[in-house]
Amino acid sequence: MVHAPPRPPAGAPPVRINLYSDTQTRPTPAMRAAMLAAEVGDEQFGDDPTVTALCDRMAALLGKEAAVFLPSGTMCNVVALLTHCRPGDEVLAHESAHILTSEGGNHAALGGIQITGLRGPRGLFDADSLRAAIRPRSRYALPQTLLEIEQTANLGGGTVWPKARLDELTAIAREQGWATHMDGARLMNACVAAGIPAAEMTAGFDSVWLDFTKGLGAPLGAVLAGSSEFIDRAWRWKQRLGGSMRQAGISAAGCLYALDHHIDRLAEDHANAQALVRGLRQIPGVAVEECDTNLVYFDPSGAGLSAEALAARLREQGIQVSLLAGKIRACTHLDVTAGMMEEALSAIRAILADA
Repeated sequence: MVHAPPRPPAGAPPVRINLYSDTQTRPTPAMRAAMLAAEVGDEQFGDDPTVTALCDRMAALLGKEAAVFLPSGTMCNVVALLTHCRPGDEVLAHESAHILTSEGGNHAALGGIQITGLRGPRGLFDADSLRAAIRPRSRYALPQTLLEIEQTANLGGGTVWPKARLDELTAIAREQGWATHMDGARLMNACVAAGIPAAEMTAGFDSVWLDFTKGLGAPLGAVLAGSSEFIDRAWRWKQRLGGSMRQAGISAAGCLYALDHHIDRLAEDHANAQALVRGLRQIPGVAVEECDTNLVYFDPSGAGLSAEALAARLREQGIQVSLLAGKIRACTHLDVTAGMMEEALSAIRAILADA
């Protein structure tokens, strides 16, 4: 997905405006205090009360029967697919989905699972594309067993899948007897942007997870939810993959704090992203993609400077962005203020004016 940033040029100042990713957020002092005060136990033994409280709350939030705490979102995807699928099964997802582009081929390596990518603009595909990918059932064809959706679509520009589209796609999956899984890395960004409760957004999905280390600002953790039977089977893969933990309540407390304090404020990140989009579109030659949430993709090459060159010049001023396929991605988050966005935009204007 987004490669590690290159080493800063010699003499470059420390990063002061970090637009590289919302994974760069630091826990706030209040979140750290909540983590310090957490009641803990043995998570693997099922004896950590803070983890239990988090899982119960997440199951209710997502409208599912049960949930399990895992170290990372990637592990949530791996555990979910390994639980849903058998070796040789086929998963249908968008061609830019995280499970296909950014997880090291682990689903094939660990589960013998094939992921077929469907095309569509802004990280989304439609019902016609999905129906066209349905294989006739025969001994020669891969068994198609799972539909996967990434909400929001990261490489599509942080695009929010419309609820009506989700309902249409999950209805097709049910017709075919497939399971459904939602990669909810930035699910709450989608819910805030669309004004739809999480349980409603995820109603058609057998499994879904939420990442706490992105816009929600926690240092570690994600929660996978589904039916009680699904989560019971998922625990075996959690155990196999080394995802069982001990006094994980310290991390779970940060996630609980995020649920209480960091969801509604995601609207601020979206507003900051829109301010950047508006400013960039005023610069001649800069091509800016549509932005639904907190991810802004743009190409400055029409203004006389490549994305790589602009990123390097910004880094010399302590502003860090990420590079992807010849474009710049600027990500707004908890640690980026409106003032920082205006400062970054001013720096971009000045650099491109010199170019």
